[in-house]
Amino acid sequence: MNVSANQFRQTDFVAQVQALVLRHAINPKMLKMELTESMLFENIENIIVTMNALKEIGVRFSLDDFGTGYSSLQYLKRLPLNQLKIDQSFVRDIAVDSSDKAIVSTIVAMAHSLGLDVIAEGVEAEDQRKILLDTGCAHYQGYLFGKPVPIEQFEALLKLC
Repeated sequence: MNVSANQFRQTDFVAQVQALVLRHAINPKMLKMELTESMLFENIENIIVTMNALKEIGVRFSLDDFGTGYSSLQYLKRLPLNQLKIDQSFVRDIAVDSSDKAIVSTIVAMAHSLGLDVIAEGVEAEDQRKILLDTGCAHYQGYLFGKPVPIEQFEALLKLC
């Protein structure tokens, strides 16, 4: 679930999430909130407090678009994250750009050493997926696996599963 900076900074955000979880009988362990790096630049201490409160009820966190902002490794070790999402700008040319491949390999190794899962965004070709797998990234999203479709078509596809 993508969360905007404005939503996350609301003083009653944790209470809102708790109420929705109860009202709709949602298992909070099945929720993953995606935060962007840019959210971390303002009032990091309050963000950490909010994240910890949500983590206590089981909500998990993913840091979206990792590597595109001004990532602070200090913040990375303090945030209660479960996952890093490698931005598609590093994945796009991974098969032809040794710098992108080195950056992705470094992100994957760092994430794993911190006990975090990694997912690569923007995977559109099998050679990208193979390189990512070889670097230790086994989770992907992108057009290789499916393009956006209207809700009716999506629901019809779900019925086939």
